[in-house]
Amino acid sequence: MKTTLELPDELLRAVKIRAVNEGRRIKDVMAELISRGLEQPAQPPAVVARSVKLPLVRCAHRARPAEEMTPERVAEILQHEDASALPDHA
Repeated sequence: MKTTLELPDELLRAVKIRAVNEGRRIKDVMAELISRGLEQPAQPPAVVARSVKLPLVRCAHRARPAEEMTPERVAEILQHEDASALPDHA
């Protein structure tokens, strides 16, 4: 099967050099390298080693329901800020 790949120049150059050194066709070297890569067990995604501790801010009194920062309220505020940043289409 034919396919088109966009590869970084350095990577393709390395494959070409290997093909020349081994007296093989580029497509055969690519197929072998891809097969070898697929034989390796899948690596789990990298895990961030440290976590960020956010400060806890204690208030003197509870927020009124209209002032409480719920996820919905934050989304509403952000949406309003985004809309106000747009130029008027008058």
